[in-house]
Amino acid sequence: MTVALAHSWYMTVRWLRALWRQPIWIAVELAQPVIWLVLFGQLFKSIVDLPGFGATSYVDYLTPAVVIMGALFGGAWNGMGMIDDYKRGVLDRFLVSPASRFALVAGAIAQAAVIAMVQAVILVVLGLVLGAELPGGVPGVLVLLVCTALLTAAFGALSNALALVTRQEETMIAGVQFVSLPLVFLSSGFMSFSLAPEWIRDVGAFNPVQWALLAGRGALGADPDWGVILSRMGLLLAFTAVCAWIATRAFRAYGRSV
Repeated sequence: MTVALAHSWYMTVRWLRALWRQPIWIAVELAQPVIWLVLFGQLFKSIVDLPGFGATSYVDYLTPAVVIMGALFGGAWNGMGMIDDYKRGVLDRFLVSPASRFALVAGAIAQAAVIAMVQAVILVVLGLVLGAELPGGVPGVLVLLVCTALLTAAFGALSNALALVTRQEETMIAGVQFVSLPLVFLSSGFMSFSLAPEWIRDVGAFNPVQWALLAGRGALGADPDWGVILSRMGLLLAFTAVCAWIATRAFRAYGRSV
């Protein structure tokens, strides 16, 4: 286990260094959710006036949603790096090295989680600048960061599993688009579930994005319901464990195929 953790650290640093050499990509990765928060916050700010919405400020409501949405997309696209390694032959060279098989996947996922949490901090600060009130304070932000890391890790694991199975960018892009956008709109990210159709509320109860939103948004509120928060975080943790198992199986299947 110690070796696997050490190798995971080395692989995480490898992925972070590769990202650091692409400053334009870093700027886009950080700027895109900022644009979402500013534009969506201004475009839909009057939506809180709808009877039954349940919030007085849309910036308060939207800030954790954009954080979670960034985590979802960051994790979902993480497998593209694995496909690049496969096509350049890097992945096969790692397979004949003493590197831990667990670390080859864990390093990429850890990189995505680090990026998502940096984005989360930036977005929370920006939300405060735009007038958001987050009564949950530092404990609430920490809960949001944990939810961000878990959601990123879960979808990063699924993304890498898909990459190892398909090994094609086109299939990867189609799969991510097919899954990620419906998950966003089947959650209460932009619209309160009290105003959503009943079937969306029913489906949303099984949506990991909604679990992260309920936990993160609830922890940032004035009167956190820790029973709900901890139960949704537990569901996220279980979901992440299942996704990690799927990614491990996919990597083993790839190893047997080469």
